[in-house]
Amino acid sequence: MAVDESRADPVEDKSWISVTINGSKQDYLVEQRLSLADFIRNQVGLKGTHLGCEHGSCGACTVIIDDRAVRSCLMFAVQSDGSSIETVEGLAIDGVLSPLQESFQANHALQCGFCTSGFLMSLVARLREGPIDTESEAREALSGNICRCTGYSGMVAAILEQSNSIQGIKENS
Repeated sequence: MAVDESRADPVEDKSWISVTINGSKQDYLVEQRLSLADFIRNQVGLKGTHLGCEHGSCGACTVIIDDRAVRSCLMFAVQSDGSSIETVEGLAIDGVLSPLQESFQANHALQCGFCTSGFLMSLVARLREGPIDTESEAREALSGNICRCTGYSGMVAAILEQSNSIQGIKENS
């Protein structure tokens, strides 16, 4: 994604971006070197996106941008200009957890919870591509994220339980 130079202020090293976050479109003035993860957490105030490794290998910072799971620690906020961003806060509707979130809870698929938002966002993006039918497919879907607390069996059970129920994880409009 290219930065629109006409909206940049080289003296202040800031640019205006227009993004839709969890269905709400807004404009923000951001530092050009600000990571997308820091923008989401500190400027937008959505704290569910976590920073773990800041190298893109743990997956805790995963969000969905224009229908793709993306590591927000590896992207500058200015690169998201014009994009639709989904965070874990957008999964629950009116305080009601999505079926995938409920399944994670019912299957004890988390412990400390630090990595959970990244797993959920990666899985939402993957489930939009189609169902996950086997334990092997579920483990493959989880393989891009790291959890240091669980043995992943609760997550696999949650995925298989909700794989055919896409309700509640469709893209925000």
